[in-house]
Amino acid sequence: MVFRISLLLVIALAVIAGFAPKPFEAMSNAALAEVIQHAGWLYLLIVFLALVFLAYLAFGPLARLRIGGRDAEPEFSKPAWLSMLFAAGMGIGLVFWGAAEPVSHLLTPPEGLAPGTPQAARAAMRYTFFHWGLHPWAIYALMGLAIAWFQYNRNGRGLISDLLQPLIGDRHLGWIGKLVNIVAVVATAIGVATTLGFGTMQISAGMARVFGLPTGLGMQLAVIGVCFVLYMASSASGVDRGIKWLSSFNLALAGVLLLAVALLGPTAFIFDTFTTSLGSYLDHLVEMSLRMSPFSANTWVADWTIFYWAWWISWSPFVGAFIARVSYGRSVREFVLGVVVMPSLIGFAWFSTFGGTALWEHLFFGVDMAGALAAGYETVLFRMYDSLPLPGLLSGLTIVLLVIFFVTSADSAVLVLGSMSSETAGDPSLPRKFAWGIAIALIAAAMLVAGGLQALQTLITVAALPFALLMIAVMIGLYRVLSIEALREIALERRTQRMVEAWIVREQEQQAVEEAEDGRGSR
Repeated sequence: MVFRISLLLVIALAVIAGFAPKPFEAMSNAALAEVIQHAGWLYLLIVFLALVFLAYLAFGPLARLRIGGRDAEPEFSKPAWLSMLFAAGMGIGLVFWGAAEPVSHLLTPPEGLAPGTPQAARAAMRYTFFHWGLHPWAIYALMGLAIAWFQYNRNGRGLISDLLQPLIGDRHLGWIGKLVNIVAVVATAIGVATTLGFGTMQISAGMARVFGLPTGLGMQLAVIGVCFVLYMASSASGVDRGIKWLSSFNLALAGVLLLAVALLGPTAFIFDTFTTSLGSYLDHLVEMSLRMSPFSANTWVADWTIFYWAWWISWSPFVGAFIARVSYGRSVREFVLGVVVMPSLIGFAWFSTFGGTALWEHLFFGVDMAGALAAGYETVLFRMYDSLPLPGLLSGLTIVLLVIFFVTSADSAVLVLGSMSSETAGDPSLPRKFAWGIAIALIAAAMLVAGGLQALQTLITVAALPFALLMIAVMIGLYRVLSIEALREIALERRTQRMVEAWIVREQEQQAVEEAEDGRGSR
């Protein structure tokens, strides 16, 4: 039932947005304005609490617990595991926004700063770190750890509804659970499709820059068609081959591109940007986490931070489920540090390199980044390349990187959508994955045809509100089950210790008896 209803809802929503984009966009924008006005603070508070909760799990008394049980061994090596986290969580987004977001913040800065100033540049990098750092990965880690724990330690099905079991009991198997799963599947499918749509736009822009091809709708549909064949072939090969190999290769390719831009660009400036922005980010972390603007009419926080938080929350069932799938055998501490800290550091290095280079070109090299931004976010990165040596090579590497990120994101989405719409645990069947693969390709194509990507993205932001409330329930339920497991392990350790002590006493008594007998015999 979850599979059929969610698939029908996804198709119906795409049809409405595609054939009536203006009314759909107006309705979505009105709903978004209401949510931000009345519940914007809730997004900020819940995400901050999730980060604090995960810090407690990583460094508190529950940190030694292991996904899958005490004797569970990881299925993937740490490099392969981290590469899959990175590729599924933020691959396309980092490439798309790597240069564009810092430039946008420079020209339209937060906190009432003057545009284009050094103060605006520092704030631009600080808030870019904030939007792509610890907070979004904390959202993913919370959902991923909860799904993994209920699936591998409590024999769950890997569904979002299972996370409610500590609070509502067996009712999570009834209509409440099915409703939660349907909403999760629909949000995931639309969210993935819109992100793939943005990736398609940037791939097309890169093809136009490198090969002089047109950037129109025909090229975009061709990109979706080619990527569909690639990600379905990867999905058919399984997680241990397709996603694992592609993710490892793409992380290496991203590292090559990162190193190339760092060496060809203003190297010293990039390192200065990294250290300065990291320090400023950590210094203002709590302030930015809870910052609203109740005393002014400034909408910057609503347009960026709240929008991002809602977007990450709407993606959390998808990314969380995939992270859970590949994290068997990890301890709670290893999981939290691996999912929250390591990808954040990689993202900081990425934005310092690409965003720092774009800011340097605009501020000190006279490159018109404002004009590139006006032409579309997807063009900023390639405009930045034009001022560096080997722009064609850099653009070509970026296109390959985007295509593989597209494939790995879609592949993992197909896997997760199939699992979330199944009543049984384990990998979904190939026909079910194929159905979802077709669905997200058609949605992305329909939105590009109708120009409805922005409206659907806005709708997902509104739909994230119930998931934000769900995060509170997840934190409470996860704390309960982890605490129970910790008490069991303590009891088991004490029982084992008592057994060992009793065995030692028996051995000592037996040894004393034998020594006494040997003494009598010698006399």
